[in-house]
Amino acid sequence: MSEAASTKADDVALELEQAIVSGELAPGTVLRQEQLSARYGVSRTPIREALRRLAALGLVSFEPNRGVRVRTLTRAELREAFLIRAELESLATEIAAQRITPAELDELEAIENRFARLTDELRRGGRLAADRRADLVTEWVRANHAFHDVIYRVAALPMVERLAKGARFSGSAVWAPADAGELDALYSANERQHRALLDALAAGSPSGARALAREHVLSSGALLERILAQQLGSDKAIMAG
Repeated sequence: MSEAASTKADDVALELEQAIVSGELAPGTVLRQEQLSARYGVSRTPIREALRRLAALGLVSFEPNRGVRVRTLTRAELREAFLIRAELESLATEIAAQRITPAELDELEAIENRFARLTDELRRGGRLAADRRADLVTEWVRANHAFHDVIYRVAALPMVERLAKGARFSGSAVWAPADAGELDALYSANERQHRALLDALAAGSPSGARALAREHVLSSGALLERILAQQLGSDKAIMAG
């Protein structure tokens, strides 16, 4: 898949993920490739890739002769997705620490600065309208992804990258209405951890970068799980259904 198609697949996967987690697309909903292609204005190639990524997260299932259906994600599955991503992303970050160039560090610094600005805006945006806050959160999620995408690119481990991104569950649609205290902890922790990762990469510390990356992914997963549980009030399922 070309880089452009991969980017389109990322965008479609993120939007579908948000629709599923928010309940806009309920469990059992059939997702048809031709309809999704028309809806997002892209060919079927990125649509198929986006659906594969959602299937890897357990958000959809491919059923013979029935197509692709939205399914319910359990907390156990969510935890497993983050455990997988933590191990793979920490490996990629360890390798990246040995390969990263000054130019790539500058690129990462610029992305982190934008991420920090968005984080600050979110933390100060208690009075934002719901739709503006949701849009801002989506920008924040994409800036977060962009930061990690540089690390994957530098590591140059395409299989690790593909598998890790398959477990990249963001659930961004629920961040906007969740408890303010939990949100503040999420945004603050992510900003601190990104900065620490950047410092470890700049210092050329593979072991330090690996440990920080693992901690970052697992803490994000724990916070997401708590927020989703609070938002949906279910002991068994992340998505109501």
